Amino acid sequence: MLMIAAFALILVCQLFGEVISELFDLPVPGPVIGLGLLFIGLIVKRHPPKVLTDAADNLLIHFSLLFVPAGVGVVTQLDRLRGDWLPITAALIFSTLLAMVLTALLMSKLLPKPKASVSDGEAK
Repeated sequence: MLMIAAFALILVCQLFGEVISELFDLPVPGPVIGLGLLFIGLIVKRHPPKVLTDAADNLLIHFSLLFVPAGVGVVTQLDRLRGDWLPITAALIFSTLLAMVLTALLMSKLLPKPKASVSDGEAK
């Protein structure tokens, strides 16, 4: 019963996100706003309830199923893909490389630096 409540909380956050997106005519999708609302709620709460983390884990186990509709959408657009394969491929490669570089830079800034030991600084 608690698992259903956790899924309901996730869906209610998505619903509020959809309402906010439509009400204010925002260019951001409702589920993204809902995710932000859930994130803010978790920051305020400090520690997520175990039942919510269990529900999220169950969603992540079946995450690959969420790509099925996107795959079907790609198959329905094969004619467009044949005509624009070069810019699509270039955009995919460029965006992937950019994401990797930015992630590496961000991690290098955010991760703690290892402390040099005293013996490392002494030359013998």
